Order: sequence, then C-alpha cells, then structure tokens
Amino acid sequence: MSYVVALTGGIGSGKSTVAESFARHGICIVDADVIARQVVEPGQPALYKLATRFGQQIIQPDGSLNRAVLREYIFNDPSAKEWVNQLLHPLIHAKTRQLIDSATTPYVLWVVPLLIENGLQTQANRVLVVDVDEQTQLARTMQRDGVNRQQAERILRAQVSRQQRLACADDIIDNSAGAETIEPRVASLHSRYLELAASATRQDIDKNE
Repeated sequence: MSYVVALTGGIGSGKSTVAESFARHGICIVDADVIARQVVEPGQPALYKLATRFGQQIIQPDGSLNRAVLREYIFNDPSAKEWVNQLLHPLIHAKTRQLIDSATTPYVLWVVPLLIENGLQTQANRVLVVDVDEQTQLARTMQRDGVNRQQAERILRAQVSRQQRLACADDIIDNSAGAETIEPRVASLHSRYLELAASATRQDIDKNE
C-alpha cells in the first residue's frame, strides 16, 4: 500500500500550484476534483441520475454537467447536497482507491479540497495544508473564478475555518507570499516524505516477516 500525503487548503489557497511542484519531483498526484469531474462525464451513470433528480437544466448543450446550476441547488437545499454526496462520494472513493493502489511512486499526493469537511483526514498517513489568510483567499477566488465578493464569501463559509484546517495539519505551506516561496518548501517536504514512506515500508516488511 502506498504512503499517502493528503494535500488540502481553502479555496484560493494555491493547492494546484503546490501539487504541480510535487509532480515535478515525479510524484503521483491523485486529485479528487479531477476524479469528481470524471464520474459525471457524459455517458456516466451518475450524470443521468443527476439529470433525473434535478432536471435537464443541469445539462449543458454539449451534454456535460452544468456545475454552476448544480452548485446553486446544493447551496440552497441541504437535502440536495446530501443526496448528491451520497451519489458521488462512493464513486469518487472507489476511483481514488484504485489510483492510489496502482501508484508506483514512493508516496502519493492526494489532493482533496474538502478533506476536513468530509472527515477524510484519517485515510491519509500525513496531512499537508496550504495556508493563506482569508482576505487573500477572497481576492484570489474573485479574480480566478470571476465571482463577486458576496459569492466568494459564501463559498468560504461553506468550508471549515482556517483554524480547524490548521489543527489537522502535520505540515503547512504558507502561500501568502506567492509561488516563488513554494519550490524550496516542497523540495524539503519531498525529502521528508521519501524518508517517511521508506520507514513505513520497512515497518510493513518487518510485520510480515
């Protein structure tokens, strides 16, 4: 079984930038957002079930999921959010497990934006949090996603607090200063994770002997 480092952080914190840096070290990246998009691609059973539940308005003219419309349903109706989670989470989990189990790198970086919200931190060997202050999160989200401040604040409130996230962290990358500070920190953590993964492998071998 691969050694798993879970990477998380609030919206606009820079998780993708950090993940790309680990990828340059040759580490396998398993991204929950990518998997979540794959399980609702055109032709997938989950997309059909979503359309049956919410209507054809959640389907784009090209047959893909209209995420903005689905997001509105989820934000405005807790029961809709629960239903969607019960549909998609088992599919995402199964695909995630498959990718992690088939990885050949010493450790796997599992990118999960809602790691803490969904109580998944215990499924990783280590938790790495990308941290920025909330004002930076809001500014980056507004610029990246083209949303107004009210919309960005609503997304932020739907996530756990910065303090809750940091309380679950084994390691932290402060991304307030921007991308130029990430590479040295990632390089240091990469070396540390290689050591931890090797140690875990030796312990597994000892147990089986």
